[in-house]
Amino acid sequence: MSVRGASKQIVDTLLTWQGIETHPHRFGGTEFRIGKREIGHIHGDSLVDIPFPKKIRDEIVAAKEAEPHHILPETGWVSFYLREEADVERAIALLKRSYEIALKQKRS
Repeated sequence: MSVRGASKQIVDTLLTWQGIETHPHRFGGTEFRIGKREIGHIHGDSLVDIPFPKKIRDEIVAAKEAEPHHILPETGWVSFYLREEADVERAIALLKRSYEIALKQKRS
């Protein structure tokens, strides 16, 4: 399943955030970076993968806000599947969380 136009909505939203750049992702799709740090990437209109510190990733998975990464489930990465229109905003909220962590760590 996928949400038609989800990728465009997400890319357009993230490009309004200060410092965010898009790059082709090595496994297909679009990668979002602040400086050299990736805050996540999207594969078409169906899947968003987002890195977090392991502790936060565990909280997100426990709250059922996302699933462990579909290929690397033991890492800090999560996978979020876009199945319905409301998932686009949920994905953006998770990406925003990753973005805010990156900003905070960049300032430290």
